[in-house]
Amino acid sequence: MRRRREDADKPRPSAYDKALGLLARREQSRRELRRKLDRGGYGGDEAEAALDRLGKQNYQDDERFAAMLLRNRAGQGYGPLRIRMELKTHGLADATIRRLLDEAEVDWQAHAAAQLRRHYGGKPAADRAEQGRRAQFLLRRGFAAATVRYVTHAEVDDADEES
Repeated sequence: MRRRREDADKPRPSAYDKALGLLARREQSRRELRRKLDRGGYGGDEAEAALDRLGKQNYQDDERFAAMLLRNRAGQGYGPLRIRMELKTHGLADATIRRLLDEAEVDWQAHAAAQLRRHYGGKPAADRAEQGRRAQFLLRRGFAAATVRYVTHAEVDDADEES
């Protein structure tokens, strides 16, 4: 009971202070911050002014956020299609997403092959059904069909050379 009264006596932070506090924890997109401010009950004009101010001060930058998210998700083993879709949910423009993916120094084929090794170990697929399961795994992780085809066929070709 006492905590509620103390919380009620505390003045509510401004939209700027609330958004700055959220950004202090981690990078966030403008859309994400806007959604959180809306949920916090901040008015549209106050929230927009706060987000504009944060952008001008370079505390919030959608491109920096996107680059961080791309590095993070690639490090977690996701492919470019999955990363692209996640960035789109944050309201980034297609051209920006495309440029960031092109600038990312990621060998997606090597990345996909590493995911297969990590998930299935070093042994090749036993049969076509297993090869299909592995391909589906990579597709679900967001790798392009051409990359999946190359990696899963390369795995079969490597197994043929070993025998």
